[in-house]
Amino acid sequence: MKTSNEIGFFSKLVGEHKTIELYAQAGFDAWDFTLTDICKFDYKTRTGYFGDHPLAGPGRLKFARELRHIGEEMGIFCNQSHAPFPVSDPLIRDSLKHAIECTAEAGGEICIVHPNNNKSAEENAEMYFELLPFAKACGVKMATENMWNLDKETGRAKFAACATEEDFCKHIDIVNDPYLIACLDIGHAEMMGDTTSAVKMIHALGNRLQALHIHDNDKIRDSHQIPFSMEIDFDPIVKALAETKYSGVFTLECCMYPSKFTAEDAPRVAKDLADAARKLADKYDEYLKL
Repeated sequence: MKTSNEIGFFSKLVGEHKTIELYAQAGFDAWDFTLTDICKFDYKTRTGYFGDHPLAGPGRLKFARELRHIGEEMGIFCNQSHAPFPVSDPLIRDSLKHAIECTAEAGGEICIVHPNNNKSAEENAEMYFELLPFAKACGVKMATENMWNLDKETGRAKFAACATEEDFCKHIDIVNDPYLIACLDIGHAEMMGDTTSAVKMIHALGNRLQALHIHDNDKIRDSHQIPFSMEIDFDPIVKALAETKYSGVFTLECCMYPSKFTAEDAPRVAKDLADAARKLADKYDEYLKL
């Protein structure tokens, strides 16, 4: 089983180019291309905007190629990417093709495109149907992801698009195309209380599941921390992945973990993340042998 990690938050320590180098040195097999800088979202004004990052301008494909070449030189590859969100914003919605295009340029095979949290499977299908011809032309699969909304009264997660195994499967089946697959966010699934769980989702999704976002939390807040640091029990989750013959990559999305450190800590932080991912991947390989 190969391992990967998103580069967006780690790159705030040392930049994207150095991040890929450190990931390779730490033992990751791949990297997850964070593309949210193509178009950012201001949660105060509730509007999308373009920043000054290279991904936000005409040089985005050149930037993607540079990262791909660094990875190839270091012996690791781009396995997937993450498009800008929320897709409810018009500017971000219009930037999704740029994300798919950059994914292809970086060598990635999957681009995670969030559904609109508050729309039905039928409504979200309209977006995926519109993007399908472009995604196919680029040779990049789109992955929808299980989301959550905040219940302000309880402070806990409540229903959003793909938040239950039934709705997750419906989002994919209604499009019924191999270029729309599932990315299971394990942390999101474990926040849903009695509604569902990562294990239930894995078994329900079956071969629809081809990508992962792995991180830890207290099962209440979306903490995006390193595995084995909080409350999620990963053993039954990895066992379920082995039982269903998951064939994707074990990709971490521990966005908040690097935020506690400085650039001087970066090599050690990368190694900590790679070791956590390898521990999960090795456990998966052990379960496959049973």
